[in-house]
Amino acid sequence: MAGEATRALKLCHRHMALLRRCPRPGAALPRSRPFGTLREAKRRGLLWKTLVGVSVGLPVAGGVQYAASDPGDRRRTKILIEGFGRFCRCLSVGMLISVDYWWTSNVALRGQDESSPSYLAEMSACHQRAADCMVEGALSNGGIYIKLGQGLCSFNHLLPPEYIRTLQILEDKALNRRSKEVDALFREDFDKTPEQIFKEFDYEPIAAASLAQVHKAELFDGTPVAVKVQYIDLRDRFDGDIRTLEILLDVVKFMHPSFGFRWVLKDLKGTLGQELDFENEAKNSERCAEELKHLSFVVVPKVFWEQTSKRVLTAEFCSGCKINDVEEIRRQGLSLKDAADKLIRAFAEQIFYTGFIHADPHPGNVLVRRGPDKKAELVLLDHGLYEFLSQRDRVALCKLWRSIVLRDEAAMEKYSRALGVKEYLLFCEMLLQRPIDMRELGLSNILSREETSYMRQMASERFDGVMQVLKSMPRPMLLVFRNINTVRSINITLGAPVDRYFVMAKSAVRGWGKIQAARTGLLPRLWVFRWVRTTWEGLKFQLALRWEMAAMSLTRSLVGLLSYFGLVSLDADVYEYLR
Repeated sequence: MAGEATRALKLCHRHMALLRRCPRPGAALPRSRPFGTLREAKRRGLLWKTLVGVSVGLPVAGGVQYAASDPGDRRRTKILIEGFGRFCRCLSVGMLISVDYWWTSNVALRGQDESSPSYLAEMSACHQRAADCMVEGALSNGGIYIKLGQGLCSFNHLLPPEYIRTLQILEDKALNRRSKEVDALFREDFDKTPEQIFKEFDYEPIAAASLAQVHKAELFDGTPVAVKVQYIDLRDRFDGDIRTLEILLDVVKFMHPSFGFRWVLKDLKGTLGQELDFENEAKNSERCAEELKHLSFVVVPKVFWEQTSKRVLTAEFCSGCKINDVEEIRRQGLSLKDAADKLIRAFAEQIFYTGFIHADPHPGNVLVRRGPDKKAELVLLDHGLYEFLSQRDRVALCKLWRSIVLRDEAAMEKYSRALGVKEYLLFCEMLLQRPIDMRELGLSNILSREETSYMRQMASERFDGVMQVLKSMPRPMLLVFRNINTVRSINITLGAPVDRYFVMAKSAVRGWGKIQAARTGLLPRLWVFRWVRTTWEGLKFQLALRWEMAAMSLTRSLVGLLSYFGLVSLDADVYEYLR
């Protein structure tokens, strides 16, 4: 009896447990889970906990490490994160511009006449959107991106006017940094704050450029100075920005195989990196001042070395207006022609004689002020980017420029080959940035509509030839081209009051004469001998130019006279030549 009661009690306990699990009548009793299902559920739970832990733990650990690290490490971490943002921004800007141009050309303007007002207006709006997008991207990214935008401003004969007007913002406008960053940089470089180094220091910058901003200050002896302070994160982000541009250029080359400019960036990487060393810039400015001291109208601000470091440059404060500020130059009572002539002569002296060439002479780096003689005086700023052209290449360039002005085709070919270029006529047109008519000696400084159209057509249709010329010539010539083209652009802005080609040709002849005189031994030590030699070479050039022009004029008159009397017949080409 007792055993049966015990079994009944155990059975009731089991039934009660089952009823608790399934309280509703007719509900199915739970089945026992297989062992594999339980293990899979545990694995999913463990995986979920791991993901939650990683997603929460890593940011927390990173934040703790960021907070505990020193300012330099925190800055580099921030740069790494922002670098990805700059890359994405560049990619999006390129895609937006490409899609906009494709849509405008192939959809919005499909079938329309390219000369119609509606077509021109729509394309102008597309150019403006692209230019605005580029400026916004450059200002957001800062640094080298702004410098690249500044370089595009000088191509006013190739780019649409909407680009030129909009990109000019980049010549003055850049990123203004907070005073805390300025103090932090001074502490890193000098272990002092600006107030401890200067009697007065204005934290509000008077100018902001692509790599630095300029503050006005005063030394303890009362000397007013300009203090150029590099953006504190620029050195850390330089390599990353260069790598970003290399990747983007690789993408562009993949899409457009003929558009291969990666080699240009590779060649200029070292030169651009020199701009980040302000001590090197100070040395460049002193060398420039020494080599151009015979040009009384050129001023290079004096460097104060005690207040200068790798990222801070302190120099004499020089007032003046930008050389493309036509109204201000006139307001000072100065001649636009005088300012343009002196600008061309100063940089032609570097290109054809000294060989130590300022490679970034955009309008913000050349100021004009009234000199002691009441005439224009030039102040040369920003000496970070320089290039050196060897004497051999300078001699070839001097003779090439002279032969272009004289239309000596055989000499043009000879000296182009001396510079490594076979396509001599294309090279000469790229050098002068204008078409060259071998039947005409004159070279107008302002391109006609037809000449502008020719240059744009050349840039697009003969792109492969242009690339080959750039690859063939000496690498320093890349920045020489930039110098020449920037000076050309400034001369155009001033109204082209000076015959740039003739002025530079005279400088080329004088430079070649000085080089030849310096080769002859003891005699060049006598300044009289150098003066006689260079004067004689200049005189020969001017006589040769005037003789060629007179001979051409006489030939035209003679052929025209014979045609008038019916002694010769003129075909269309000869008639165009005479006209």
